Amino acid sequence: MSNMSLNIDVIYEIVSKDIAYVDTILREKDSVREEVIKLTRDIIRLSGDIVHKVHQGRYDEAHKQLVATRELVDKLLTVVEPHPDLKYSGLTYNGLSEYIEAYMFYSIIVEKTIPSLKTLKTPIIPYLQGLGDLVGELRRYIVKLLNELKLKEAELLLEVMEAIYNNLKIIDYPEPLIPGIRHKVDVAFRLLEDTRVLLLHTKNSLRCIEPCSSDHSKKQ
Repeated sequence: MSNMSLNIDVIYEIVSKDIAYVDTILREKDSVREEVIKLTRDIIRLSGDIVHKVHQGRYDEAHKQLVATRELVDKLLTVVEPHPDLKYSGLTYNGLSEYIEAYMFYSIIVEKTIPSLKTLKTPIIPYLQGLGDLVGELRRYIVKLLNELKLKEAELLLEVMEAIYNNLKIIDYPEPLIPGIRHKVDVAFRLLEDTRVLLLHTKNSLRCIEPCSSDHSKKQ
């Protein structure tokens, strides 16, 4: 055994300095985390409002809110950039995925296009999450179109849903690499098939109504 005795004072000094350093880092990170929570809360709220306004046809208002939301997203990404553990976390992803879903929904319905990942300037996971959630929002809009008997528009959006699903299902990696994506793909498939059936049922119902209306007109 070594005859060297422990130098408690040295050990205490080393640990004390390291703990002080760690405390400084964590205090800063906790402050950043609080700011991230506020930013993501605002982004989620505004993103939901954008989607709501698009459904209502209030496109100018939706666009203004989209611009305001993008400013918050840029601020969020700047705040978390020095903190990869926060940047690549569910906390940040939740806000970004909601924004991406709203942006894509607005773009498809209003601008008849879709923003690229390069345009969005976000990490890939919230991009995939937002893309997956977009399928559900498109279904809601298709139901609205079917209620208004706008079958052609509904058919086009069904094709968009299918295109999104067919591309998302290619992403086949372990859950830790793509958290939540497999589940969203499964949900997207079910929504796609349900919407396809709903569209077919609506078309068949109209085919049944038209001959009846024609026969009634002849009798008169």
